[in-house]
Amino acid sequence: MMKKHISELLTQLTLEEKASLCSGADFWHTKAVERLGIPSVMMCDGPHGLRKQEGEGDHMGINKSIETVCYPTASALAASFDCEVLERLGEALGDECQAEDVGMLLGPGLNMKRSPLCGRNFEYFSEDPYLAGKLATSYIKSLQGKGIGACVKHFAANNQETHRMSGSSNMDDRTLYEIYLPAFEEAVKEGKARSVMCAYNGINGTFCSENKELLTGILRNKWGFEGFVVTDWGAGKDPAKGIAAGLDLIMPGGYDVQSKQILAAIEIGELDEADLDAAVGNMLQFALDYKENRKQGSVIEREKCAELSAQLAAQCAVLLKNDEVLPLSESAKAAFIGDFAKAPRYQGSGSSYINTSHVISALEAAEDKNITYAQGYHAKSTLSDEELVKEAVTAAKAADVAVVFAGLPNDFETEGIDRDTLDLPANQNILIEAVAAVQPNTIVVLHGGAPMALPWIDKVKGVLCMYLGGQGVGEATVKLLYGEENPSGKLAETWPIKLSDNPSYLNFPGEDGIVEYREGIYIGYRYYDKKEMEVLFPFGYGLSYTKFQYSDLKLNKDSMADNELLTVSCKVKNTGEHTGKEVVQLYVRDEESSVGRPIRELKGFTKVALAPGEEKEVTFQLDKRSFAYYEPKIHDWFVESGMFRIEIGASSRDIRLASPIEVQGSIEIPFHYTVLSPVGTLKKTAKGRALMEKLLQSTTGSQPEQTDSLGEGSAKMMEVMMLEMPLGSLAGFGAISMEQLEEMITMLNS
Repeated sequence: MMKKHISELLTQLTLEEKASLCSGADFWHTKAVERLGIPSVMMCDGPHGLRKQEGEGDHMGINKSIETVCYPTASALAASFDCEVLERLGEALGDECQAEDVGMLLGPGLNMKRSPLCGRNFEYFSEDPYLAGKLATSYIKSLQGKGIGACVKHFAANNQETHRMSGSSNMDDRTLYEIYLPAFEEAVKEGKARSVMCAYNGINGTFCSENKELLTGILRNKWGFEGFVVTDWGAGKDPAKGIAAGLDLIMPGGYDVQSKQILAAIEIGELDEADLDAAVGNMLQFALDYKENRKQGSVIEREKCAELSAQLAAQCAVLLKNDEVLPLSESAKAAFIGDFAKAPRYQGSGSSYINTSHVISALEAAEDKNITYAQGYHAKSTLSDEELVKEAVTAAKAADVAVVFAGLPNDFETEGIDRDTLDLPANQNILIEAVAAVQPNTIVVLHGGAPMALPWIDKVKGVLCMYLGGQGVGEATVKLLYGEENPSGKLAETWPIKLSDNPSYLNFPGEDGIVEYREGIYIGYRYYDKKEMEVLFPFGYGLSYTKFQYSDLKLNKDSMADNELLTVSCKVKNTGEHTGKEVVQLYVRDEESSVGRPIRELKGFTKVALAPGEEKEVTFQLDKRSFAYYEPKIHDWFVESGMFRIEIGASSRDIRLASPIEVQGSIEIPFHYTVLSPVGTLKKTAKGRALMEKLLQSTTGSQPEQTDSLGEGSAKMMEVMMLEMPLGSLAGFGAISMEQLEEMITMLNS
């Protein structure tokens, strides 16, 4: 009925009205056509709070918005590794959007953390597309379950702020499909996201807002997207080209320019009216869905939302170091030191900035504890204040434990500007060194949306990362410090020791707006683990006040076809003295790949709560994509037949259990054999693999086996040499005749 109604409306709209519906009415609203009952719908920035502007609008968080609740940002939420956390947030924001008559929340952000310097990393989940996609999908489903549309952004490859409005992200197909698209794919296919926001930048020279392969070929044709595509605010370059490519809405609106350009393009034949009708149909669908899902009279209890914000923050914190100093005793005299103890950094700056009425600081939350306070540094400066440092040192000496609250100030990470260093402000490092020199029991609490360099890490006993934990971050911090909550977060991004270790270092932020993604698929832990490079903290890492033991890994089969499902289970036991939660991570490792692949890739995770002594079984299910890589030759995902390894771990560097699995691919890549093709390429086809087995048996079967040597005459040496030889050498060395060689190659290529 809805589609029929939309078809009828299309026949009743004038061409001018159609063109106008593809542009906003103002900064935040879509256009209405009152005579046909088509309502105007409001969209607002998110995704960790509602930034609803009631006056003059802007997209950088400059003008004031309504007072509401600020939740943890995506960088913190991802560290929860907990889909339930994202579901609870989506439900709360859905209720608030209904109460405020907002039809769509602009988020979540799904761009990958290619470099720790990206100024907007606090709005993004992870360096891993699987994790980002699963968390985003949980958020989207719960938000849209409340009748509010989600708009995933920024599609695609918007991984920096430098030249983001005009630059181009240049990469090969494997990099695009394996790293920068999968989170969006999951959000569209599984989350059924109502809208997709195209990014400012281009991909391989074509702006995302005019990229037909991206907006139509991939998004609609490959993934089956049925919603509407909106530009990032101001990202529309040429409206007519955009609509022809699959764009539906150019924002912000309130200007006649876009409509006139669309009408002019239709008049001279540069834009087909059928393309315009498709875009208008998508906008009508959105408007009518809003009308149907609108819940009049909805109210929001912001006090309960504030409580939820603090609860979620506690689930997102990552305990990075603990030399038997945490949790703190209630009787311990603690010196809280640092500007952030009194005025915490709890969110990022820019379009997602939430206007919240009350932020709970750690100092306020710890009023009933035995604490003293010293400012230590000025958060708005990088210069050290000797008097403040002296006061802090005095307070630290007089206490049983010192807790220094440090991190990145607002102007260190914000929309529009990339960071230029991993370092904390110099005054904070000076303060921490001074306090640690006089107080052996020093703990550092970190606030910030991205990895930081910690030059004093060996001089302190504890480090607790709160990321940007929303307005209840102070309350959550105190509960974690004193053991009322047990840290359970895990890092959703690798923390390198130094900036130059990062794989994008030599190509970030590019030159003259052109960014070459030369690291390819090797971002984050995919790079560091492959290189066996020392890192400060690995992906998936996080400590607890208790300990967990892994055991009894089971696979429901030891070999499988790639179109089958594999069930994996293991047991996890709390062997410590505190109730806690553990994030069990499943990685897949390709043992025999003929193409470059990471050592391991995350393909499953679950968070399990356990009382002391309690044991639970956790189960995962893996499908074809769990084993596949993107093969440009077939423009699709491909599983190469061979041995894989299922790994269960507490981080990408802490693998506790492992088991092999043989996987048979169901698709073959077309391969043309010649006399110059190495014998080893026979692995690439089923016919070739069968032939190679026979050849190896006949050639090496009579040779003595020397497993640890490549000495002359060993079977291993013969096999290695044979795999490198061209097929023509089989005839040259007399293994087969030329006639047999020609027949063999004909058979292989048939």
